[in-house]
Amino acid sequence: MTANSAHDNPFRKLRYLIVDDFESFRLSMRQMLRSFGVEHIDVANTGAAAIQRCTYEHFDVVLCDYNLGDGKNGQHVLEELRHKKLLKRASLFLMVTAETSREMVMGAREYQPDAYLTKPINRAMLEKRLGSLVEQRKALLPINRAIDLENYPEAISLCLQALPKQPRYKTWLLKTLADLYHRVGDFSHAQKIYDDVLSQRDLSWARLGRGKVLLAQKHYDDAVTELKSLVEDHPDFMEGYDLLAAALEHQGKLAQAQQVLGKATELSPNALLRQKHLASVAEANQDLETASGAWKRTVQLGVLSIHDNADNYLALGRTLSDLSDGDQTDTGKQRAEEALNTLSRMERRFDDDPELVVRSRLVQTRVHAGQGRARDAERCLQDISAELEGNEGMSADTGLDYARTLFRLDRQTDAKAVLAQLAQAHEDDSDVLQQIETLLDEPVSFRQRMQARNLNRAGIKAFEDGQLEEAASAFREALNVVPNHTALNLNLVQVQMKQYHNDTSRRALLADCRRLLNNLAGLPEQHRQYRRLLALKKKLESLQHD
Repeated sequence: MTANSAHDNPFRKLRYLIVDDFESFRLSMRQMLRSFGVEHIDVANTGAAAIQRCTYEHFDVVLCDYNLGDGKNGQHVLEELRHKKLLKRASLFLMVTAETSREMVMGAREYQPDAYLTKPINRAMLEKRLGSLVEQRKALLPINRAIDLENYPEAISLCLQALPKQPRYKTWLLKTLADLYHRVGDFSHAQKIYDDVLSQRDLSWARLGRGKVLLAQKHYDDAVTELKSLVEDHPDFMEGYDLLAAALEHQGKLAQAQQVLGKATELSPNALLRQKHLASVAEANQDLETASGAWKRTVQLGVLSIHDNADNYLALGRTLSDLSDGDQTDTGKQRAEEALNTLSRMERRFDDDPELVVRSRLVQTRVHAGQGRARDAERCLQDISAELEGNEGMSADTGLDYARTLFRLDRQTDAKAVLAQLAQAHEDDSDVLQQIETLLDEPVSFRQRMQARNLNRAGIKAFEDGQLEEAASAFREALNVVPNHTALNLNLVQVQMKQYHNDTSRRALLADCRRLLNNLAGLPEQHRQYRRLLALKKKLESLQHD
């Protein structure tokens, strides 16, 4: 049966959308579809227009060019349609392009178009590619409808029924069935499918699925082993990198997770969410050079993306502020200027949120302070003082940033008052309380924090190696930078107790331990180091009575 058969034409009743910025191509595609007997064809000449059409009307097939002139490209269109769930599972999205660069293909593939069509397109090619996709769509339509309705048990039942009847689509059915089992938490059935498939063929999706199952079951070591092997054997399989990074994070191996994400962003640099993930992990690793580069790329990619977000701009501004703090070189000055420009752009782009202006100006205040412009810093903070003072409804993020800024301006008492108010308002939020603790421990510039952390690591290593004098010296030097740091004070106490144990004639060590512990007398019970403080106090008492 040909596409033009009057009876049971698979193309005829489907609704099509052609997206291209050239009218000649839109007309050509329309004529080809008409020749197949298609009745409903709509067109759009921009990405934004295509998304608007899909918002108000359902299309079964979208034929979208990758390059759409100014504005959103085909990747942005597909990304937004997937994110907003404007494409049903049974809908077909075909990416049309004359461009075949690796960067384009890798970026577009992240959102899984159903097929690529390379220009120039002729009638025979279109009929062949579209025909097979439409046929598959029809055969699997009941399953996809059940999934769209989130009726997963029904979808599982339909997959099981279709497997013996539709051998042509066996791979699709097995992959979908395993994913459905995973969604409903039936990991054993999902794993059995993946294992059965892999016993016959090495398929990357099955290996990824097995990694997902292991991760869901919290078998992190096995998941990492599985996923490392996957990306080694299939280095272009981007989902493998994302899942491997997640598994490494669960193991607490953030440096390795960062390496994996860095490799993935080199291979596919246009995936905004992965760039954002890399930026966040690099920040957690205190690698602000990498973080600032990834945040910058995130902001650039966000200009036309559905994932554009003010927090990305704030994060970039904050990172550049930390990097420029106290750096009077040309590089430091350039970073400070870039931070101010980024925040200014954010205020213009997201001008409907007054709190964003406050958060932006707080970071700008720190940028000025870090460059030695005290008057500009005070003026910037004064501009938003009305919004900050006595604002009991202040969000946790804004409150923490406010305290951070006050510390940077050497207004210690004011900063601690803000944090006390914040702790009271969020007493049941352990994440906020932990951030407050960290800020109270290290209310100094990024460079000083890094100096203190390096000294702390050196002290811990010396202690583990039995070099007690070197350990004590490192901890004392670190405390000169961050005198209120709880863990550092306790580290020094622990070392000095060990020194006294080795030489009980050094009674002055006990007196210094008592002084250090007294400095922590106001430590709240919720603090992570509180139990350790009590244990060391008890040990000190026993040593004093020996």
